[in-house]
Amino acid sequence: MEIAQNISVDPNVHHGTPVITGTRVPISIVIGSLAGGMSKEEVMQEYELTQTQVEAVLTTLQHIL
Repeated sequence: MEIAQNISVDPNVHHGTPVITGTRVPISIVIGSLAGGMSKEEVMQEYELTQTQVEAVLTTLQHIL
């Protein structure tokens, strides 16, 4: 089930934690990597994500906070 644009929750993927749609990358990994000092480009390369996917995580985070 998509809970936000490009963010999904599926009980069969990472025990139902939010992931980037179409991947098994939890949004918590992206947030933690950025908070730890990685640039968006580094996160994109490390986890094979697009800029749109990384920005979807940040948009979702803004709505939560």
